[in-house]
Amino acid sequence: MDQPITTAAPPEPQPADQRFAVASQWRLMWWSFKRHRLAMLGGIIVLFLYLVAAIPGFFAINEPGRQNARAVFHPPQTLHWIDTAEDGSWRFRPHVQAMRMVRDPVTLAPTFRPDGNRKIYLTFFAEGYEHHLFGLIPSTTHLLAPENPRDQVYLLGADRLGRCVYSRMMVAAQTSLMIGLAGVFLSLVIGLLLGGVSGYYGGRIDFAVQRVIEFVLSLPTIPIWLALGAALPQNWPPERIYLCITIILSLVGWAQLARVVRGRFLSLRTEDFVTAARLDGVSEGRIIFRHMLPSFASHIIASVTLAIPAMILAETALSFLGLGLQPPVISWGVLLREAQNIRSIATAPWLFAPGGAVVLAVLALNFLGDGLRDAADPYQK
Repeated sequence: MDQPITTAAPPEPQPADQRFAVASQWRLMWWSFKRHRLAMLGGIIVLFLYLVAAIPGFFAINEPGRQNARAVFHPPQTLHWIDTAEDGSWRFRPHVQAMRMVRDPVTLAPTFRPDGNRKIYLTFFAEGYEHHLFGLIPSTTHLLAPENPRDQVYLLGADRLGRCVYSRMMVAAQTSLMIGLAGVFLSLVIGLLLGGVSGYYGGRIDFAVQRVIEFVLSLPTIPIWLALGAALPQNWPPERIYLCITIILSLVGWAQLARVVRGRFLSLRTEDFVTAARLDGVSEGRIIFRHMLPSFASHIIASVTLAIPAMILAETALSFLGLGLQPPVISWGVLLREAQNIRSIATAPWLFAPGGAVVLAVLALNFLGDGLRDAADPYQK
């Protein structure tokens, strides 16, 4: 008797292959992004920096605008976490070495020396000066503050007016980082609008928009920033200058993104899914925002992430040159103006600390942008 012919069942896919087969595009991007260690580190740093920017008063120790004539160019105090007693025992108790100002008997120059063995102890979630969480909620709680409110702690030293550099850096993060976000958001809106219209409709509209983009790209960036920054009236309130600086940075930085968006729209408008949407009677707005933009949303996210450091550097450069934000507004660029002369460099090198914050933010954002760009094509392993 003939044996029945049986066909072997196809092999079941491996769990990993099945996981990739049913995963969404955003999940694939996340799996690819997690393998980029520098991008993960950059993302953690960026999240922390924007947390500081959201509630800078909570992280500050001293009132940023408070002046102290007896703390002019006070050197940084090292934060110690372990307190050792005379009998050799130790415990976890943050503290710094107290310092006092004395004058040199010959030159009468003020110098700071340790005040014996006196220590200034700090506590977590302590009471201090009043600030506003997220700019709305009044609070007096700080992450770290002296146990005795009369004590002054300068973790990163003090400037020429005796103001705490560390606390001013925390508040400056809000201005500098938010200018980057606001500027990139406006550039994104302008770039998507003009680039999308140019690429989707083509023809004379495309020709006109491309000439405008070429004109903007041909302008020398730094002189334009300087000219527009110098044109701002000096008697304007700081808030209005802040808004104008954001608009200026956006007007200069949208053209490159618009050209990229235009190229993607030109390549997508003839795709089958766009043609099918038109035949179904879908409106042009829905085709653009529901079908075309999501297809390269990851590229837009990467471009935006890489554009924020440029905005931060632009604001810092304008403020450092005195053509951007002006005191009493506090930004990293305004703080770096304190280190413009030889005396400051020789006497208080810690005034360059805001420059380190700029470098850290720019590097972290660039690492994050690189990781997002590599994860934009999650099917490549």
